[in-house]
Amino acid sequence: MLFRQKLFAILVVVFLLLLIVELIRRRKLREEYSFLWILCGISILVLISWYDLLLLLTKLIGAVVPTTTLFIFTLLSLFLIALHFCVKISELTDKIIKLTQELAILKTDIENKKA
Repeated sequence: MLFRQKLFAILVVVFLLLLIVELIRRRKLREEYSFLWILCGISILVLISWYDLLLLLTKLIGAVVPTTTLFIFTLLSLFLIALHFCVKISELTDKIIKLTQELAILKTDIENKKA
């Protein structure tokens, strides 16, 4: 990997990690979700910094260029984060349906008591 590419990738990852920390500090991002983003950033930073590991992974997956390996692992990380969020959204949807049903039952009980 060229020095410029390595430097650029490290700067981008460090910037994103600092952004994540700032979002947590401002309470825009919950700690629960920040763990995934920090883990993703640190793993990419390790792959960038530990070039021999990157070359080994490149050979293992059959990629030609190490930057392709970085790209693949970044996409895989984002896919896993998206999958996690889909699971969370499904859980929240179920909870909303249950709360809506309970609210409808309570409203019906209150209206029946008034009548």
